Order: sequence, then structure tokens, then C-alpha cells
Amino acid sequence: MAAYDRLPAPLRAWLQEAALPWSAQSCRRIWQAAQRDGLSPEAALARLDAAERKTLNRSQQA
Repeated sequence: MAAYDRLPAPLRAWLQEAALPWSAQSCRRIWQAAQRDGLSPEAALARLDAAERKTLNRSQQA
């Protein structure tokens, strides 16, 4: 729970609405990669949305 508490507020809010049970570590990795790429917080959240959609589509095809 401490890892979750250390996440930025927008990322914690995204996790609360996520369709999948993401780990704090996985979300932080995507968030930090987006920051390294110079993305805004909104664009970083969009990247998380895309990753979640990709995972959901993969599981529906299996």
C-alpha cells in the first residue's frame, strides 16, 4: 500500500477507475517512461489507457 501512496495523485485517480488490477509498480514504470518522453500528465494517462486497452483486447482474443 505504501507504493500506491507514493504515486502522483493523477495516477492514483487513474488506478481507482482502471478496468484491470494494475500494480503500483507497473503504473509507475509507464508513468515514468512517459515523463522521460516529455509527455504531460494527461498524455501519460492516455498512454496508460492505451496499455490497458491493448491488454484487454489481447485477453478477449485468447
